[in-house]
Amino acid sequence: MIERKNKRYAKIGLFAVAHNTYFSQFDGLYDNIMGYHNDFCKMTKENNVEIIDFGMIDSSEKAYEVVPKILAENVDVLFCNMVTYATSSVFVPIIKEVNKPMVLIALQPRAALDYTKASTFMQLENDNICSVPEFTGVAIRMGKKISDVIIGCLYDDQDAEKEVSKWCDIAKVLHDLKGARMGLMGHTMEAMYDMHADPTAIASAFGLHVPLLEVDDVIEVYNTVTEDEIQAKIRVIDEEFDMPEPKSDPVTSKLTDEDKYQAAKSAVALDKFVEKYNLTGLAYYYEGGADTLHRKVATTFIVGNSILNAQGIPMCGEYDIKTCIAMLIMDRLDIGGSFAEFHPFDFSEDFILVGHDGPHHLRIAEDKPVLRSLKKYHGKPGHGASVEFKLKEGPITMLGITQNSEGKFKFVIGEGISKKGPIPLTGNTNTRGFFEPTTKEFVKKWVMEGPTHHYALGIGHHADSIAKIAEILGIEYIIVR
Repeated sequence: MIERKNKRYAKIGLFAVAHNTYFSQFDGLYDNIMGYHNDFCKMTKENNVEIIDFGMIDSSEKAYEVVPKILAENVDVLFCNMVTYATSSVFVPIIKEVNKPMVLIALQPRAALDYTKASTFMQLENDNICSVPEFTGVAIRMGKKISDVIIGCLYDDQDAEKEVSKWCDIAKVLHDLKGARMGLMGHTMEAMYDMHADPTAIASAFGLHVPLLEVDDVIEVYNTVTEDEIQAKIRVIDEEFDMPEPKSDPVTSKLTDEDKYQAAKSAVALDKFVEKYNLTGLAYYYEGGADTLHRKVATTFIVGNSILNAQGIPMCGEYDIKTCIAMLIMDRLDIGGSFAEFHPFDFSEDFILVGHDGPHHLRIAEDKPVLRSLKKYHGKPGHGASVEFKLKEGPITMLGITQNSEGKFKFVIGEGISKKGPIPLTGNTNTRGFFEPTTKEFVKKWVMEGPTHHYALGIGHHADSIAKIAEILGIEYIIVR
């Protein structure tokens, strides 16, 4: 019943390059390589992106002519299709003037030449790699950067297709960072110095806006919630969550009707709040006075947050906007993005529990997530419904966004494995995280990079994609290994 509110989207610019002298020398070469170019366009489009094909650029004059067209389209990533050898003069005007991530595509039609029938024509059809060093060399001399080179075969090459798909996902992240509205509401949880972040610095680094919102803004829409809306949300909750009997923790109990009703009403208010302020995501923390409506509402967002995360709207507790941005990056890579931190080690089996008591991304749960009533939220005021789930078994990726002594942002990235096994039944999310070379050594390296205590947690191994995003944004990063 939970669907994305907004479809993942990106605009990819494509152009082919060649040496125009060849076309008067070899009849049919142009048509053949443009056929290959069209096939590459189709491959790219299969990744659910919009394609803007700028066609063949085979002279410096055409390169200068296409620059304003590329700028006008405001693409997220540019693919330069190296369909045959091309002089770098067809490339220089574009790399000089267009400040977009540039990926060189060197996918030859044949896995190997047919050496018994080899000809110059056949070689030129498969000369995709020939001018790549010329292009990268000239880019570096001009102080420009090539983001990547994809090398392989145009047909039946799964590795190449995965690389193209990876860049389409990166483009979706970049597209949704531009102009995103990552709201801040309330204040930093008292004494958490690692949570503080300057909205101006965030806007500068990520190209997004940080609306500063009040809890009263939520209360205003909360007071408009209808009984029909609450009952509709309860039906979603009943469909998407299990509500088992309590286990070992005396803080927990079976979800009460009262807590379910309140969670549903707060979830509806959050939906309206997100829509009213056109939010891409939200980081918040607010305590409020005892027995006030402000506390009642602000402390019962967890279920609504988790549903919104699954709908592509990252929601983050403890006012942690840096982790909220990390969650957005993971969501747009389509790998989840739960709010997470380290919990106790298991030194006997060499793993660490990874999770949090706050919002999670329901799309990456192993089974149906669980709702429990908590008599208290440890370390915070309030009580009510809380989400507990296990992460899908298999590879996992973590992204923490921190800052150095100069205030500049830094990505701390890690990869591990989530394995099945018992977790504490405390109404909080936990998964068993295993890391190389040992979990203790990995965690020591991680904390020595100066991260915040939160990070975004996703499925699959995607450190390379996240590192590429950091490079494009000009942000320092480290992959902890």
